[in-house]
Order: sequence, then C-alpha cells, then structure tokens
Amino acid sequence: MEFGSDLQIQVLEQAQRLWDIALGWLVSPAAWSQFALLVMAYLLALVVARKLRAPLTRLLTPPEDLDNPLAKTRRFVLIFVPLLLPLMAYAFTGIGESVTRSLFGSGAVIAFGKRVFLFLAVRILVREIIADPMMKLLGRYILIPVAALYALGLLEPAMAKLDETIVPLGNLSFSLLFALRFIVVGGAIFWMGRWSNDQSAQFLKKQDDMRPAMRELTAKAIEIGIFGVAFLLVMNIMGINLTSLAVLGGAIGVGLGFGLQKIASNFISGLILLLEGQATVGDYVELDGGEAGTIVKMGARAAILETFDGRWIVVPNEDFITTRVVNFSDSGSANRYEAPFSVSYDTDINKVPDLIEAAVAKHPRVLSEPFPPDCELRGFGDSGVDFAVEFWIEGIDDGANKFSSDVLFLIWNALKENEITIPYPHRVIELSGSIETRSQ
Repeated sequence: MEFGSDLQIQVLEQAQRLWDIALGWLVSPAAWSQFALLVMAYLLALVVARKLRAPLTRLLTPPEDLDNPLAKTRRFVLIFVPLLLPLMAYAFTGIGESVTRSLFGSGAVIAFGKRVFLFLAVRILVREIIADPMMKLLGRYILIPVAALYALGLLEPAMAKLDETIVPLGNLSFSLLFALRFIVVGGAIFWMGRWSNDQSAQFLKKQDDMRPAMRELTAKAIEIGIFGVAFLLVMNIMGINLTSLAVLGGAIGVGLGFGLQKIASNFISGLILLLEGQATVGDYVELDGGEAGTIVKMGARAAILETFDGRWIVVPNEDFITTRVVNFSDSGSANRYEAPFSVSYDTDINKVPDLIEAAVAKHPRVLSEPFPPDCELRGFGDSGVDFAVEFWIEGIDDGANKFSSDVLFLIWNALKENEITIPYPHRVIELSGSIETRSQ
C-alpha cells in the first residue's frame, strides 16, 4: 500500500514537472525549432521508408522452393521490414538532436520525440513481428510499459522504487526489480534456447546418413546441453551463487531416491535405447505384455506405439529393457509368414509343392531372398493332407498390408485351376450290432 501511494506521488510530481516543461516549450523559439525539426525528420523518414519498402521486400523475399540457410536468413530479416519507418525516424531525429544541441545548447523536445519513435518501434515489434506466445506476453506486459515509461522520462524513478521494494520469502529476500529482470532475462534466454533446439532438431532430421536412434540421441543431448547452458547463464547474469543451490540439489536427489524412482529408471532406459538402437521410431514391435504397434515417438519417459486401428499406447521405456521385445522391422529386415491349407486324399501330393511355390512367387511383394516360397507337408489330417507355404516379405502383415490374404487367394486359384479339391470336414459313422425294432 505504501509502495503504491509513494509511486503515485512520484508520478504526479513527474507529471507536474512535464506540464511545466510543456508550458515552457510553448513560448520558447528553440522548442518550436526543435518541433519543426522533429516533424521534418518524421516526414523524411516516411518518404525514405516508402521508397525502400518495395525494393527491400523484393530483395529479402526468396523463392518459395528455396530452403537453404541464406533463404532462411532472408525470410527472418524480412519480418522486420515494418520497423523501417520508426527506426528511420529515430535515426533522423538523432541527427536533428545533435544539430539543435550544437545551435541552441538544448534538445529536450527533439529528444522526447526520439524516445516516442523508439516506443512506436517497440509497439510494432510486439504487436506485428513477435509470434511466439511467451515472448509476446512478455513484450505486451513488460517491454511496452518499460518503453512507455522511458518515453515519458519516468523509467528511472520507477526502477529506483522497484529496487527499493523488497519482497521477503522465508530466509530469502529480493526486490521487485530483480524479479522483473529475472523474468525478462530468463524468458529471453530460454526462448533462444528453445529456438536453437528446434533448429538443431530440424537439421538432424535431414541427416539421412545417421541412424534414427543416433539422431534422437544427438537431439536429446543437444537439448540438455542448450537448456543447461541457458540455466547457468541466467544464474550468472542474475548474480545467483550456484553453491546456494546445493541444498536444492540434495533435495532433488532425495526425491529421486524415494518418490521418483520410476521416472529416473524410465529416463535412463530411454538413454540406453537411444544408445543401443534396438528399437527406434518407425519399428513395429510387440512387447511381452501383448502391446504391439509402430513406434511413432520416443520421449524421455515413454515411447508411443500406434496400432493399426489408430490407437496410441504409451509404453514406459523401462518395459523395453526389463521385458522381452519382438522387433519385426529392426534395420529393415524381412519377415517370414506362412499360409496353411489342405488338399484331399485323392490328390497326387507330390505335385502340390511345386505348384503352390510357383503361384505364391508371382506376388509382387514376396521375396526370393533370403529364401523363396517354400511349401511343406505338415501332416495327415482327419479330412485331408495338411500343407503350409512359408514366404518372406518386406513389411508387416497387418494394417494396410494383407499378404496372407493375397497368398491364400493365389493358393485357392492355383488349386482350382489344377482341379485339386480342398477338403471340408466330414465324419463316417459306423454302427455295430443289429438294429432291433419294437412293435406295439
């Protein structure tokens, strides 16, 4: 309450001082000359900005199909073109200020106009250029108010008052100015860290020579390094002694030892998976618990499997280490499947293997390596002779792929074309003894 009343008194005193200065400017020839120079500087900046906007836009706009570093740099600079007018006005006003100070020994009016142009530049930057939600929030509620206070000459007294206001927090205490600086500096540094991490992740995705697991591991290592350096920079800039964080580190260690064992275990398991590369994004895996699907994402805590019916299964990384995992697509290896069928006992079964193998080999996705289709006699059933054909394909026999169904169609057509009968179950009932009939 005391802080608010003191600040209001200072604001009123500053407003009264500004009013007295404004009244003095009204009757001062030097002030009117400065105002005229201010208007001329703005008009000159308006003309120059209009002349430069179109050629600058053409120069900085790369072709849409270009995505090299130079094109990205040009697109990045292009978004700052709206700042051309206020920055040109600020520069011309600065020249006018040096002229008026050399002629009249003062330049308060034109210096005020220069600060106003800077405020307009900050306002355009926050409203039209900054797209990140967090940075836009910081700009709207911190950067624009600071620029407004600077334009009105109230920034220094406001900062002094914020520095004098101490906020107690247990055994610690800090000023409001320190808190605001921490928010601004921390937000800017961590935003830069996130931007750098996104750029490095996009760069790594384009490195086709690296294994997917190595790309994921490198991206995680870069992310940890970037945000670790950002944290140390924030602590150093704000003057926080890192040794004071030893108690906090000990508390975190105790928490990991008791309450966060699973999280730590899953994190370490994720690092092991990335290092070994036994399961990575794009692999179709089946876990010992019955979960099966394609790995679409591997995080620090868990992996996400997508089933062929569109469901996502979140599997902790620890399950990939402590349980049995069947990987159907590791390193792009082929998979073997089989299709069972039967023929009647009237068939010359010596002709069946060659006939079926030739028919299955016609399928465009059936491989000849590592082994061609192989038809085997499996047994003599109750209704017919049992066979099965083994075949190798590149992919998973599920979802969009219907390899077993296609192979069974090929078998059916081959047997029908060669007049081989596919048996169906039938039973022969034998009666022993005589059947007696009773008459009434």
